[in-house]
Amino acid sequence: MRTALPRRLLLAALTVLLVVTATFAALHLVPGEPVRLFLGPAADPATVAATRHALGLDRPLPVQYVEWLTRFATGRWGTSIAQQRPVSAVLGDALGPTLLLVGASLLLTYLGGILVGAWQAARRSSRADAAVTAATAVLYALPSYVVALGLVAVFAYGAALWRWPPILRFPAFGATGLGADLLPPGSRLADRLRHLALPVATLAIVGVAGTARFVRGAVVGALRQPYVRAARAKGLRESRVLLRHALRNSLGPVLALFGLQLPALFSGVVFVESIFAWPGLGRVTVQAVLARDYPVVMASTAVFAVLVVAGNLLADALAALADPRRGRPA
Repeated sequence: MRTALPRRLLLAALTVLLVVTATFAALHLVPGEPVRLFLGPAADPATVAATRHALGLDRPLPVQYVEWLTRFATGRWGTSIAQQRPVSAVLGDALGPTLLLVGASLLLTYLGGILVGAWQAARRSSRADAAVTAATAVLYALPSYVVALGLVAVFAYGAALWRWPPILRFPAFGATGLGADLLPPGSRLADRLRHLALPVATLAIVGVAGTARFVRGAVVGALRQPYVRAARAKGLRESRVLLRHALRNSLGPVLALFGLQLPALFSGVVFVESIFAWPGLGRVTVQAVLARDYPVVMASTAVFAVLVVAGNLLADALAALADPRRGRPA
């Protein structure tokens, strides 16, 4: 692991570079210009030209690209064209809500996926296993925005229409309710959790379905291994064989799945935050794309890419630590 670390870091840096390069090219290929959108259609050509010059948008694209890379690497991310605020402040305000949403959904994804997958493996080839397998296949195939709209229809609008108890009704938009800052700490936390429930459930439902299918296959494969037959021959209970031997030895591949889930999770965050008006990086990125706010789009894309490659490196490290062969003599 240590000998491969420099190579992995180099590949991670190249991945981020390729992502921001493709983003820069795509931004300048699509129609629409940020200055026209910012100033409005009534702006005279002289004002448009002066604004483009002030923002450096009249320079050749290779020069703009190199200058942006230099500024980004040194922490000078520029100013948002649409908001007229430092890009670092715009993304700084949005990073916390996104990390909260992603962290909570990842926790539920792995806890739920491991529990469901292990339960299926213990009841493999049964009717219950077949039913859960079919359900997870359908849920895993659903786009996150479809799940989000379904949850809003049922637990926000439907719950109010059908007069469900307040505990089953959840807000559909925003991170806090009106006047939440005036509430006592306990009520403020409860309000935040209620606003967090549907966005987290949207990401976790799809994540649990995919993780459960993977865990079931890994545990069923482990149950066929000779060390499991040896454990059963010793008279160990089936639950202990499942948890201590089969599931434990399946954690390495399951943790490696973490690196594959992150790109899908962050792409899902973009849609989920937009649907629920969650004030995170995904919503900020969508708004910046619509406004052709080049500095914000470039910086947010780079931040997403860094988070994904960092998660992949962490997944590799966790998988290596969870490898049951680690530290054993050859």
